[in-house]
Amino acid sequence: MWIAAVAVAVTQASIVMTGAAVRLTDSGLGCDDWPTCTEDSLAPAWSFHGWVEFGNRLFAGVVLAAAVIAFVLARRPHPRRSDRLRWSGAVVGGTLLQAVVGGVTVINDLLPALVAIHFLLSMALLWASAELLLASSSRHRRRRSPFTDRHSTAICAVTAGVVVAGTLVTGTGPNSGDAVADRLDFDLESITRVHTSLVWVLVAVIVATALRRRADLDRRPGLQRLMIATVLQGAVGYLQYALGLPAGIVAIHIVGAMAVWWSAVWFHLAEACPVDGDLRADTTLEMAA
Repeated sequence: MWIAAVAVAVTQASIVMTGAAVRLTDSGLGCDDWPTCTEDSLAPAWSFHGWVEFGNRLFAGVVLAAAVIAFVLARRPHPRRSDRLRWSGAVVGGTLLQAVVGGVTVINDLLPALVAIHFLLSMALLWASAELLLASSSRHRRRRSPFTDRHSTAICAVTAGVVVAGTLVTGTGPNSGDAVADRLDFDLESITRVHTSLVWVLVAVIVATALRRRADLDRRPGLQRLMIATVLQGAVGYLQYALGLPAGIVAIHIVGAMAVWWSAVWFHLAEACPVDGDLRADTTLEMAA
């Protein structure tokens, strides 16, 4: 089951990159219909843009297959846990919904608001994948909701704000996926400043959390990974803006966005929420205090 959960997480992240390839190569309307490529054909005639877009659709089948396999394994009676079944089912449902959203996006000529929703749904699926991965690990038995940890909740909330603002920058900038696609009516410099400001807020929240937990050695690695990912992502963001948003660096920035989001979610779910020994350790500390 754990291997299946890893496959779900990897495929969910990978399809974000194949989707980014579609947008960054202006292949978003290489197939201008859905679920077929064109009104007359399921697959495109040979063309670069057509097969980049159609390849993304084909890979969506791999993503769905990984999710369905995980769901089937989660239904096995021994061992069977409700959290595995719940999150694997959420991934299957979310993946199907994502396919529909992608189709609606194509039919509406890559409307930037729909493109943003398409990306944000992928981030939600990465969260569900993290939940499934934790539920599939024999070393994690959650005893309480991660949202009871206000510091990690704040980190996730600010990170979500950073990601949402990033989609607005993308919807305003030049990498639309096709020359005919509309863009959002924001001023690019102004919306970029909003996005950048939120990144600095995230850095401040991470530092504040680290200072509050300076004696909590078990949770330092997660915060360190998140800080490194955030700083590197910020540097790439400044670089891509200074160079006029070249496609290659934008692709790196998309990878960085997933790394920051995954690091924040993982810290929130796996490291900031006491499980098994962590719960006993917290109880011991409370008694000592």
